This record gives sequence, structure tokens and C-alpha cells, in this order.
Amino acid sequence: MTKPLSVQLYSVREELADDRDGVLRRLAEIGYGAVEPFRPTTDPHGFRKAADDLGLVVSSVHSMELIGDSPAAVFEAAAVLGTDLVILPAGIPPEDFTTAHSLERAADTLNSLSEQAASFGQRIGYHNHWWEFEPKIEGRPALEVLAGLLAPDVFLEIDTYWAAVTGADVPAVLRNLGERVRALHIKDGPVVKQEPHSAVGRGRMPVPAILAAAPRDAWRIVELDSCATDMLEALAASHAYLDSLEQA
Repeated sequence: MTKPLSVQLYSVREELADDRDGVLRRLAEIGYGAVEPFRPTTDPHGFRKAADDLGLVVSSVHSMELIGDSPAAVFEAAAVLGTDLVILPAGIPPEDFTTAHSLERAADTLNSLSEQAASFGQRIGYHNHWWEFEPKIEGRPALEVLAGLLAPDVFLEIDTYWAAVTGADVPAVLRNLGERVRALHIKDGPVVKQEPHSAVGRGRMPVPAILAAAPRDAWRIVELDSCATDMLEALAASHAYLDSLEQA
């Protein structure tokens, strides 16, 4: 892995609401070298200073504000935070992933955002859930078909867990998408939609095979949407497990 391990801050959304700087300090103490904010327009200057003071970099940002009247505010915040990877985590209607024709609408949305991002020196990415993998178009997951309709600068952040929930062979998906993948969400658990996640390495996900199939320089980002145990302890265990794989 050529980049530091990152963590999606949605995992600690409740803790952040009480003590942002304390949570960032704890993540740095665990060993994470990067973070992925999900509300980049909230105090980007203050966030950047806190991260810099702790030696944390911003791998990328998520923002639902990209679908709205002022995506420029997101790009400006990302520039302050020091990243050029801006990711739409949802917001395209699930029905746009059901047919070849409707996929063109999804591609148009992302390609248009990509043109706007380019004026800020940034790139647009898309983060999947399960509804981009469940529909099959000519035998292929809709997301794989979408990839062929995207402008070259649009990248994908593959949420490996949500892909697996649909029965997808995640390593094969990553090999098929190749360099289109610039980031991964790594999570673990029972691979069931409604069940809480677990620390990475303690569930059913084939994590070593997934990491081996991904582009070497893609960001590895831990995200646990929910957890049956203490979240920060689970993030610490996830870091320790992934670090052990890296050292093996």
C-alpha cells in the first residue's frame, strides 16, 4: 500500500458531534494517517488545521451537496482540505441503475459534475451501495456497465461490502474495473443488509483477496456504518488487522 490507511468519518458521526478534535486525535493515535470527511463544507479551515496538527491528510471527501444548486462550494471546501478527490456517495435515483437507457442519465450526472470539478483541478468519484449491483444488464452488474459510459476522469470508490451483499464476486469486480477504481471502502460483517458491521477481519468478507485485486495505489478507507461493539475499538481492531496484512 503506497498511501496511508484512511477512515470514513461517517463511522464516528455520533462521536464527532461531541468532540471533533478529540475523535481525530484518537484516530491518529490508533495509527490512521488519513480521513475521509462526509460534510466537507462544515468548517473546512478549522478541520484542516486540526488534521494538520495531528499529521492527518484528507484522502477524499463525500458530499451530498454535489446534487444541488451549488456544487462549487464543495469543490472550494475540498481545496481547503487538501484533496482533489470529491465523491458523490448517493443521490442518483436507484431506478437509474435498472436499464441501459437509464444508466445514461446516471452517467450524464457524473460526467457533468466532472466537468465542473475539472475547473477546480479536482476529480469526481461515485460510491456505490447495493442498488448499483443488484440489477444486471446483459449479465453484468449495472455499475460495471456504467463505468463504460463515464468520462475518463470520473473514478469509482467501490464499497466492497455493499457489493458483496448482492452476491457479487468482489475481487473479480475490482479486476474488471481496473484503474477506474481510485478508492475502496473496506468493511466487514455478516454480509447481510440489516445487520451491524464488525471490525475488519472479524466477519465474512474475503479481505486479503479484495486488497490483492484492487489497484495498488487506490486509497484503502475503513468504514463501519454501524457496529455491535464500541466503534473506536472496532476501528482500532480494523487498523491492526489491515496493518498485519500489510506487514505479512
